[in-house]
Amino acid sequence: MLQVVNLKVRVDGTKVLDGVSFYLEQGNTYVLFGANGSGKSSLLNTIIGNPKYRLVSGRILFKDVDVTEMSPDERVKLGMGIAFQNPPRVEGVRLRELLEYCRGISGLSEEEVERYVEMLNMEDLIDRHVNRGFSGGELKRSEVLQLLVLNPDLVMLDEPDSGVDIENLSIMGKALRTLLEREKGKHERTKTSLLITHTGHILQYVDADYGMILHNGRIACIGNPERILEDITRYGYEGCVDRCLRNKTE
Repeated sequence: MLQVVNLKVRVDGTKVLDGVSFYLEQGNTYVLFGANGSGKSSLLNTIIGNPKYRLVSGRILFKDVDVTEMSPDERVKLGMGIAFQNPPRVEGVRLRELLEYCRGISGLSEEEVERYVEMLNMEDLIDRHVNRGFSGGELKRSEVLQLLVLNPDLVMLDEPDSGVDIENLSIMGKALRTLLEREKGKHERTKTSLLITHTGHILQYVDADYGMILHNGRIACIGNPERILEDITRYGYEGCVDRCLRNKTE
């Protein structure tokens, strides 16, 4: 589904990624761990094509198409979707209008959109300007709602559990399970997802297939997500990466 090859990226002259390579298989959910400043958000922004992130070298292949030089809009139309950690406020555009734009890309019916609006308890917010005056939980639910309506093949989520209370996390978690087809059997799923989390709280609702650690600008470890989270909690990122590297050589 997605292949990232030796990505080296700079932002305002500062190196943020230094040779990142990995492959995401269709139907799987991957969790990306990493310390603050390790480049996790930079990686997602690079994959979606944010022009602020200057690609020094490397390639991004999506559905066997080289999207390295494509615009964000082209990548979205090809099937990428992203929920940002700190989504921007969009003045002059109502959430209902944005959902209609997403529906135009995905082809979902109006009835399906209404069902998702109800699922995320957004009925009272869809006629407001996008993210204007939204609480932290409402911002996150709005992002998930947009992804549900956009219905992308690749779903990227940047800390969906950051700053969200238990009630909102439960609502979002159930919606994300629907989006990522986690109720289906492994071989029936078509959605691929890359999820960033610091706390791991979202994993109470969205079970993941693999975990990865981004360390020093590179993918340093891949394995069982629950085991990786346990090791991070117990040993910290440096200790977890050391243990992972030792296990590779043994």
